[in-house]
Amino acid sequence: MKRKIIALIILVLVTIQFFRIDKSNPPSVPSQDFISMTAPSDEIATLLKTACYDCHSNQTRYPWYTNIAPVSWLIKNHINEAREYMNFSEWGTYPSEEQVQKLSKSMEEVDEGEMPLFTYTLLNGDAKLNAAQQAKLTAWFQQLGGVEDYPADDDE
Repeated sequence: MKRKIIALIILVLVTIQFFRIDKSNPPSVPSQDFISMTAPSDEIATLLKTACYDCHSNQTRYPWYTNIAPVSWLIKNHINEAREYMNFSEWGTYPSEEQVQKLSKSMEEVDEGEMPLFTYTLLNGDAKLNAAQQAKLTAWFQQLGGVEDYPADDDE
């Protein structure tokens, strides 16, 4: 009985490998891209590309483990949700009020260490932001959006 269960599990794992995710990136208009429109310093642009763009843009780089189902399905779902929430490749299509809201939320999530996600940085160590990088990116979002200094923590 045990051998049949193991054989069934292996059969299912092999079979699901035939159901691949679409790894093509949607077309982008470079003039609508966040980095093109905001002209950050090279350091900030690198931080954005390394920590944000794989999920929040149409410039996703798919690593080798996105060839393995069901991991690939989870990652693709995460990317789709991230792009839906905020897509840096489509920044120029957002109304200015929405841009300010997204900058404010980005500032808050980076400052609090919620972005990039821990699960993403586990396999993409270069995307993990140290405290100095978090501070630089947070300050840049704040400056760019003209966002007032948001309260760091209401518990203090």
